[in-house]
Parts: sequence; C-alpha cells; structure tokens
Amino acid sequence: MSKLEQTLNSIKPVNPAFYEKAQKRLDNLTKPQGSLGRLEEFAARIVAITENLEPVLNKKAIFTFAGDHGVAEEGVSAFPKEVTPQMVLNFLRGGAGINVLARHSNVEVVVIDIGVDYEFGNVDGLVHKKIIRGTKNIRKGPAMTQDEAVKCLEVGIDLANEYAKKGYHIFGTGEMGIANTTPSSAIAAVFSKRTVEEVTGRGTGISDDVFKNKVRVIEDAIKINKPNPKEPLNVLARLGGAEIAGIAGLVLGAAANRIPIVIDGFISTAGALIACELEPKVKEYIFAAHTSVERGHWIMLERMDLKPILNLNMRLGEGTGAALGMSMIEAGVKIYNEMATFGEAGVSERNDEESEVRSQKSEARR
Repeated sequence: MSKLEQTLNSIKPVNPAFYEKAQKRLDNLTKPQGSLGRLEEFAARIVAITENLEPVLNKKAIFTFAGDHGVAEEGVSAFPKEVTPQMVLNFLRGGAGINVLARHSNVEVVVIDIGVDYEFGNVDGLVHKKIIRGTKNIRKGPAMTQDEAVKCLEVGIDLANEYAKKGYHIFGTGEMGIANTTPSSAIAAVFSKRTVEEVTGRGTGISDDVFKNKVRVIEDAIKINKPNPKEPLNVLARLGGAEIAGIAGLVLGAAANRIPIVIDGFISTAGALIACELEPKVKEYIFAAHTSVERGHWIMLERMDLKPILNLNMRLGEGTGAALGMSMIEAGVKIYNEMATFGEAGVSERNDEESEVRSQKSEARR
C-alpha cells in the first residue's frame, strides 16, 4: 500500500460527541449563549478535531510551498517567473507579507522548494523537497506525470507527519509561484463545472487584455488535457502545480493526524479541493481563513461547504490569510479555556422561560 493510500485510509470522521461536550461548556460560560458568535464555533471544532477537552494551540506552523509553472510563458501574469525564487529568498530573510503577519500571530513559517525552476544551493532555512523544476505548459500538454503529482502530494504528507511528531497543534497553508492562479482556475472550473471566465480572476493585477488571454489559455488547457473530474489525481497531474499538490498532501496528512489546518486563499483552496475530492472527510479538519478577491475562490469553498473566517479583500497568498485566520481561531480557544463558567464566577444564570427552552434544546442535542 502506498503512502498516499495509507494516509487516505487513516482519515476518520470527526467525533460529534466532543463537539457536544465543548458546546456544553461554551453555553455555560459567563455570557449569553452564542453571543461570541463564530469564535465559539472555532473552539468547539478544535475540541472535536483534536478530541481534547483542554486544547492548546501554542505551536503553530504555516507551510509555504514554492513552485514554478510552464504556463507562465503564455503571458498570464504581470510578473516574470524569476520572481518565484526571488520571493523565496525574501521569505527566508523575513521580509515578506507572510513573515510580518506570522510574527504578529506568533506562527512559524516553513518555506519549501517543491518545484522551483532554480537551484538554491545551501540556503539556510529552506526545506529542500524539489520534485520537479516547474510544471510544463498546460496549454500544450499535462503539467506533470501522475507519478510526479503523487510524489508532490507525499511531500506534504511527510511534512504533516513530521510536524505532528514534533508536537505542533495547528497547520496553515501558503504558496508562491508566478502564474499559479492559472492552474488553480483550471482546477476550479473542472470540479465546479462553471465556465472558465466565471472562476478566473486577475491574479497579480493583470490588464483586460492579459485577462482575456488568461481565460483563453485555461480554456485551451482544459480542452487539450481533457481532465477527468472523477479522478482527482488525473486533474492534478494534467492541470495542477507542485505547490498545489504539496498543499493537498499537507491537508490530507493533517486530517490523518487529527490536526486542524487553516487554508489560505485561492491557490491553497485549489490544493484543499484536490484533497477533498480524494477524501471528502478531510473538510471536517479544514478552516477557510478568508475569502479572496479571486472570483473562483468562493465557488471552490462552496463546493467544500466551507465558510471563510474573514473577508478583507486580500489576494496576496503566501499564507497571509492563514496567519490572520489562526489568530481568530486561537482567540476562540482562549475564550473556551480561560473564560469562567457561571458556577466558577458566582454569577447567576438566566432563570426565565427562554432559558428553560434553551436548556431543553441542549439536552435534546445530547
């Protein structure tokens, strides 16, 4: 049995009994029931995912996968592909957006070369996991072989297993790869059955002419490669990217280890969608950090039945949204752990008809 198959077989549904136990505590904290909104939802989900009634999120890591794309030669991005390795080095120096927001949220950033068309040599801090030197041009043929796609998936699985053994409590996803909104839009179109124009955005801020070209390129790529939406690995190999595959593997590995995972924006969500198509149960372990400006993002989130935490008109990627999303989830967990119950605080509970009805409903849920 392959590593991928073992991982898929290890993923179990989240136990609803833990969610109910968490909800009972949340309902007994010194506040009107439900008054902290989605922060309470985040806490209850963390308890259920980890099966820990006293969860902690002290050790947090965002994995920023980097890879190049052959389709960049079609002029679909506002930036040349040389920017990919340049930004990887910027991540390692701590000067990128993800570094700033990760420091703000007290999150470690792990930078992985999984498919950059550049030799970094012995660069301090870089995780060397190169499977390919960029994908091939999807307008002319498949992005990579299915074997290469599986190897990229397994890089993500290995990282999830490694950091689970190190005791990390929550993972986040990020990426870097010039032109990677193009394969992400292609993946979104194939699985959602929407038109390419419906799921394609302006990526790095491209002009109208470049946008029209981008749509044509994606349409051509789907027509030439004929991906089968019933076979997620087929879609990944024909249209995807090394970093998209790495993210998919990380999501699968997180779920197999019962570790919550926060996905960033459009490209990260394409990776998460591949993971969900391979094993639908993984969506129970995923938190969607935010809604990207990229128009296809909400369509993919909708397919996975995920509700984003934030909507800040962001479209940077790198893991920036995941860092902010983690801070919201951690706030919910702190409320759950640190806020006093009515009994602990000596505060009288509501004693009216509405409170009685709520109590009866709570009993019925249990």
